[in-house]
Amino acid sequence: MSSIAENIALIRQNIAAALSGGDRAVLLVAATKMNDAARVREAIAAGVDACGENRVQEFAEKNALGAYAGCPKHFIGHLQTNKVNKLVGQVDLIQSVDSEELLRLINRRAEVLGIVQDVLIEISIAGEAQKSGISPDELDAILRFASGCAAVRVRGLMCVPPIRQNPDENRPYFAAMRQLFVDNSSKKYDNISMDFLSMGMTDDYPVAVAEGANMVRIGSAIFGSRQY
Repeated sequence: MSSIAENIALIRQNIAAALSGGDRAVLLVAATKMNDAARVREAIAAGVDACGENRVQEFAEKNALGAYAGCPKHFIGHLQTNKVNKLVGQVDLIQSVDSEELLRLINRRAEVLGIVQDVLIEISIAGEAQKSGISPDELDAILRFASGCAAVRVRGLMCVPPIRQNPDENRPYFAAMRQLFVDNSSKKYDNISMDFLSMGMTDDYPVAVAEGANMVRIGSAIFGSRQY
C-alpha cells in the first residue's frame, strides 16, 4: 500500500503531465472527509496546499485537535444556512456558496467578526437536481449581489460534475466552467476576482487540469478509499 506522501507525489506528477509543459500553478486541496487528525497532519507534512472538509461538525472536531495547523482550511461541502455562524472566520475559503441567501448570511457574520470571508461560487454545470450549485445563467445575478456584500470576497468558481466511469466524458463540463471563468474575469465588480477555478476530484482531476482548473480537491487518491 502506498503511503500518503507517495500518493501526493504521484498526484503532483499527474498534474504536471496534464499541464503539458505549462507553468500554471495548481493548488492541491486534500479532501479530508472521514480521515482522522493524524492522517490529515500526514498529508500536510507531505505538502498539500490546503485541507478541505465536507461537514461542519467534522471540521470543528478536527480543528479543535489542531489537525490543520500550518495549512489553509477550506470548506468544500454543501453549507446549510443554519451552520454559517460555525464556519465563517474559521476557514480561509468556503468553496460551495450557491445562493444569495447564503451570501447574505456569510456577509452578516463576517461583519460581526470584523473580517472579510473568501468564497467561491458553486456552479451546477451539468444541471443535476440532486447536487448543489447555481445554474450558469444565474451567475451574473449572484455576482452582482455579492459585489454589494462588503464583508465577502468572491475568489472564483467551483463545480462538481457527474460521476463518470470514463472521466473524459466530463471534459465538456470542465471546458464550460473554464469559459465561465474567463468570461467573468473581465467583469469589474467590487469584491470579486476570478482567481480560482476549483474542479476535478480523484477520478477526473487530470482532465480538469487539462481544461483549466487551478485548484483540485482530492480525497481517495491521497488517503485511499473511504470506509463508510
